[in-house]
Amino acid sequence: MDKRLGGKKALILGVAPQNVGTAIARTYRDHGAQVVIAGRRVDPLKQIADEIGADWVACDITDEGSINKAVEDAAAKMNGLDIGVNSTGWGLLNPFLETSKQELEQMAAVQFTGPFQFFQALVRNMKDGGSIIQISSVTATIMFEDHAAYMGTKAGIDHVIRTIANEFGGKGIRANSIAAGGVADAPMSGGGMAIPAMRALYMREIPLQRPGVAADIANAALWLASEESSFVTGQVLHVSGGQTLRRNPSIAEVYAVFEAQG
Repeated sequence: MDKRLGGKKALILGVAPQNVGTAIARTYRDHGAQVVIAGRRVDPLKQIADEIGADWVACDITDEGSINKAVEDAAAKMNGLDIGVNSTGWGLLNPFLETSKQELEQMAAVQFTGPFQFFQALVRNMKDGGSIIQISSVTATIMFEDHAAYMGTKAGIDHVIRTIANEFGGKGIRANSIAAGGVADAPMSGGGMAIPAMRALYMREIPLQRPGVAADIANAALWLASEESSFVTGQVLHVSGGQTLRRNPSIAEVYAVFEAQG
């Protein structure tokens, strides 16, 4: 396997068993990067780090002190920092009129305020430039009912990424988002794609006629971290099989599939 990230030092936040963050960390290691992974749950972090040959730091995305310490510790462990990836998220599904202030505050902490502060810490610690990558969602572009808090914060942080690209490009810092479609083998999908009727519902809206997998997102993150994308910044890269050319299924269609399953 090529070592296109040889000599690069990467921090991936939001790593948990079998999720997109883990796929990105493993791909970066396979391509020669030194990697530190971060997340809230220490025991799984240790296990994943051992499996892929990475280091780890604990980090709570809702705590600014924890974020700053994680980034500083990661930079100290690797003697530098070239790549920072935010893969955290909370898949709240709740009707607009029933979404509480507490849920809004929690969503903002996980998907806007925390990432904003993470990016601040990355910029402070990227002494020689680097690549910042936000894992976003197609729902920041195309609609899905009962998902306003999730979609709004994803769209907002995508715009922050553009701001970082604009303001810090002169320091050699690139910033981009990856708008992921449904990832069939990630925990956030809830195993829905394993239901034939649900799979058919989504395939109708995906021109490439297959669901995404974590490796699709990891490969896009590999490109954005590498020198091959050295003239790319301030972009939202859609990795969705073309789904944003069409639509998400309606929430009624999704619920009908689950109800039919009993």
